[in-house]
Amino acid sequence: MSMNQTPAGERVHIGFFGLRNAGKSSLVNAVTGQSLSVVSAVRGTTTDPVRKAMELLPLGPVVIIDTPGFDDEGSLGEQRVKKTRQVLEETDVAILVTEAGRSLAPAEEELLRLFREREIPHLIVKNKCDLFPGAEDVYLRASALTGAGVSELKEAIARLAPPEQQKLRLVADLIQPGDFVVLVAPIDKSAPKGRLILPQQQAIRDILEADATAVVVKEFELRDTLAALGRAPALVITDSQVFAKAAADTPPGTPLTSFSILFARYKGYLEAAVRGVRALETLPEGAHILIAEGCTHHRQCDDIGTVKIPRWIRSELGKSFRFSSCSGWEFPEDLTGVDLVIHCGGCMLNERTVRARLRTAEAQGVPFTNYGVVIAWAQGILERCLLEGRLG
Repeated sequence: MSMNQTPAGERVHIGFFGLRNAGKSSLVNAVTGQSLSVVSAVRGTTTDPVRKAMELLPLGPVVIIDTPGFDDEGSLGEQRVKKTRQVLEETDVAILVTEAGRSLAPAEEELLRLFREREIPHLIVKNKCDLFPGAEDVYLRASALTGAGVSELKEAIARLAPPEQQKLRLVADLIQPGDFVVLVAPIDKSAPKGRLILPQQQAIRDILEADATAVVVKEFELRDTLAALGRAPALVITDSQVFAKAAADTPPGTPLTSFSILFARYKGYLEAAVRGVRALETLPEGAHILIAEGCTHHRQCDDIGTVKIPRWIRSELGKSFRFSSCSGWEFPEDLTGVDLVIHCGGCMLNERTVRARLRTAEAQGVPFTNYGVVIAWAQGILERCLLEGRLG
């Protein structure tokens, strides 16, 4: 990812929902000004959610999501409807696309119920208004064919979007102008070629916006760098997988945390993650732990989620557990048989998606925690890495 691109997790996610052949894809193309989705008169042309990160004026950086028809039929249709339901969990603003000249169908009423149930800001737009020029309607009217009402739809979406100023800062609220912040960034087999990983990029940007100084080092350079700075940094932020070395090399009086813990706080689930990690201590032999990642990547031989974390947990507790994993958008709705979820920091996911996963787990009585919290717990430094209560 380019350094000047807004990460997907920081974009407003706008979902277009409706029945087959309501013109969702045509309207998406009209709103974006691009041929984002395949358009056809054949019902059910959109068979999987289509996502596109882009700039949408007057709103700014967004992810547009075109979904399959909510009235799809048959065994494949049921799977497509399930995919559409999953999209609801990441949607910040929902657009119900229906057709001018008719009342809402039962499946459309069901979509509205799901929007309200999840407290998703939403609006209804009557597409194909060019076919019913004289029709009066209480809803927003638009035509993907002629472009009528498209500008008004964009403005309405912008009004519904969550205000950016309410967002918690990643690290800036923990430091002062002029502070030093040292970032520990291992460069190993799992590190991407030619760039820093997203949490490191975002932390650097937030530190600079706070008028502080970011110093980036590898784990083996931390001790010498701290000695050479001339004064103690306000904060050391480390990749969680080198927590043990970073903790050993960071003087006790210097605040220490990890990117993963900061992202749990940033995404709004750190308190739940701290509660969830306590469940590890009471899990019986053979318990089922789900490792959940928000992104998909090629797993290395010593992968942090599927290899290192299980190893640290077994070493700390002396018990054998059953581990399984999921990645990307494939977080299970049914957690039957799962005793604990350990989630990544969630840097690639928007806050609504992570909170939806937390709600899914809590509704089924399954503790939910986070990579960084688990690793700090396993190293015996959790309270220190919560900055003695400053983080949660």
